[in-house]
Amino acid sequence: MTTEIGALLRSARIKRSLSLRTLAAEIGVSASLISQVETGKTQPSVSTLYALSNFLGLSIDDLLGNSAASNVVATIATSPTQWAPIHSVVQHGVDNPTLEMDNGVRWERLATSDGGIVEPLLVTYAPGASSSIEGKLMRHSGFEYACIIEGQLSLTLEFETFELSAGDSLQFDSVRPHMYANHGTSVARGVWHVIGRRQQNELMPEAPSGAHVGSKLTSAVDALHALDRISS
Repeated sequence: MTTEIGALLRSARIKRSLSLRTLAAEIGVSASLISQVETGKTQPSVSTLYALSNFLGLSIDDLLGNSAASNVVATIATSPTQWAPIHSVVQHGVDNPTLEMDNGVRWERLATSDGGIVEPLLVTYAPGASSSIEGKLMRHSGFEYACIIEGQLSLTLEFETFELSAGDSLQFDSVRPHMYANHGTSVARGVWHVIGRRQQNELMPEAPSGAHVGSKLTSAVDALHALDRISS
């Protein structure tokens, strides 16, 4: 997780006139955790990042720097000048925008078009990694389609657990509580396509232009952010 992505999350929160404490209460995490994510001091788990981006109306492309509106750069293996154009037919693997998350989870955004309906990802789970370090099942808008191409991955979907190996595929409505975990000793990797989450996020309203974040300061962190906005 880079400071640029943290800044994107903070900007989206401010647009919706949400204090750290309010946002934390809405997604079930601490305000201090969100503050550390926004400043790039810590990396969120997959479940926390999904909760934040879903509530704030951000797509995976926004987080990985493929949004013309956000113009935010994520951590990648090569120079940002080598990124493939948004409308390029072919995107080479070395150019994949990459996001490293807590607990050994890695997202690589695959070739896509600006405004497309699909969010394609190459997802890697290191041994012992899971989508939630807290053991909580996540849920978000959209439909999830995936195929495991390497290793073994465990999917917990509501009250069932499925063991997936290379060649196995899955699909489900992502509003169903779910969690992924790699209980093995080797890397697990798969290709994911999330459909419909971006469109749902685009329907989320932004705060009125006259609204002010922090009109009621409930913490020292809120006060510091208010000072930042005044000085910026």
